Amino acid sequence: MTDSAAAPPHPTIAQLQGTSLADLVQAELERLILQGVLAPGDKLTEAALAAQLGVSRGPLREAFRRLEEAGLVRTEKNRGVFVRSPPIDEVLEIFEVRAMMDQYIGRKLAQSLGTAQVRELRRMADEMDRAAKAGDADTFHASNLQFHDRLLALAGNQKLAATYRKLTKELTLHRRQNLSGESMAVFAREHKQIVKAIASGDAEAAGEAMFRHVMNSRERTLHKHLQQQAAAA
Repeated sequence: MTDSAAAPPHPTIAQLQGTSLADLVQAELERLILQGVLAPGDKLTEAALAAQLGVSRGPLREAFRRLEEAGLVRTEKNRGVFVRSPPIDEVLEIFEVRAMMDQYIGRKLAQSLGTAQVRELRRMADEMDRAAKAGDADTFHASNLQFHDRLLALAGNQKLAATYRKLTKELTLHRRQNLSGESMAVFAREHKQIVKAIASGDAEAAGEAMFRHVMNSRERTLHKHLQQQAAAA
């Protein structure tokens, strides 16, 4: 029996046809870095990764170049490529830039969101609250990233989104280290305050709630860094 039309391509094949090997390698390495499988300071060895991912060194080197532009790896002359962790001064500056971006996002969403979108955000905030009460840091971290990315998407500014997501990736290590039972409870409460302010339509209150949320994270990050320095001394 002969089919009259060709079968539709398998989704994975269709995806591969529209995606370069360098794109796929970059996405996989980025996933490993952001999930902590590849830790700050780890060396990315070309030969080992090429064998592991089943690709040649060309796409791998292109992926390294893009990851360096994204601030996730660094290249050291005569030594190789290493997973990067931004120095504390740079981290604190990123938080400050993020705070200003989030303030704008909060103001805009308070003036534009409908009931269904607010309900969606409230549901996401409730999920984080449950994860915090259960002490589930992994679920909380993933839900937190989804919540802020959803706020960003609802703001509808593509240029802002590209810059914001780059900064978020650079902060991932530090944000994940900030999670504890106490801090998750605080974060969950702040998220609910953000949603409440957005739902009220008060642009100033929503902007301030998001600004303070990020600046509070900045202060927690600095406090943890100083604690680590004191312990090392």
